[in-house]
Amino acid sequence: MKNYFDLTGQVAVVTGCSTGLGVQMAKALANQGAKIVAIARRQNLIDEVAAEIAKDFGVETMAVRCDITSTEDVEAAVDAIMAKFGRIDILINNAGTGAVAPAEDITDEQFYNELNIDLFGSFRLARSVAKKAMIPAKYGRVINIASMYGLVGNKVAPCSPYHAAKGGVVNMTRGLAAEWGKYNITVNAICPGYFYSPLTKETLDSDFFQANAQTMIPLSRYGNEGELDTAALFLASPCSAYVTGVALPVDGGYTSM
Repeated sequence: MKNYFDLTGQVAVVTGCSTGLGVQMAKALANQGAKIVAIARRQNLIDEVAAEIAKDFGVETMAVRCDITSTEDVEAAVDAIMAKFGRIDILINNAGTGAVAPAEDITDEQFYNELNIDLFGSFRLARSVAKKAMIPAKYGRVINIASMYGLVGNKVAPCSPYHAAKGGVVNMTRGLAAEWGKYNITVNAICPGYFYSPLTKETLDSDFFQANAQTMIPLSRYGNEGELDTAALFLASPCSAYVTGVALPVDGGYTSM
């Protein structure tokens, strides 16, 4: 019997892997046998995540502190991963931020920071991993975590820099897919809808957002823990070799209306 999502022996790098969706996706990949490299800025948190995943899933792990706004940090992180494992098969660009304020009040610094983390940060990792690991190996799976807000606007949480950055991630995904297909590297984006995380719980539980979910989301609810994992597994799988350049919404149908 074939396991279509078997990742045994592959090395998966997950950014923003200190809390929330990044940790969930890392565990899903580990469950399929992948070795996990947890990347984030807070060393104590990624050390805990790496230790927990190693214990629970019996796979090799590594915790690498990295600020994705620093090219030097990114290059050093990729070098350290290659020194330990000699390969990187899967990259999940999950690290991100989100400035919420009316567009007319957004500062230059807020806009720049959003693009530098969400868009340029994802590019820095993809560029380094492709050059040092995936292009030489003629194999790779790059998965960029964008957002449904990279596909549409919204009236409930003003965040124009976030829309700009995540929209950039979606089209950067297409651009990289077109460039790197010749190296047998697929590049895809997942566009999550509303999911609970430490950063979103208070907002999503507000009466306003609860009412909005009933109106704007065909499934009338937020995403539950684990409901993003299978999208990541599908796009990380060797069997998804003919899927590249797509933006996959996992949003309960939000972008269908």
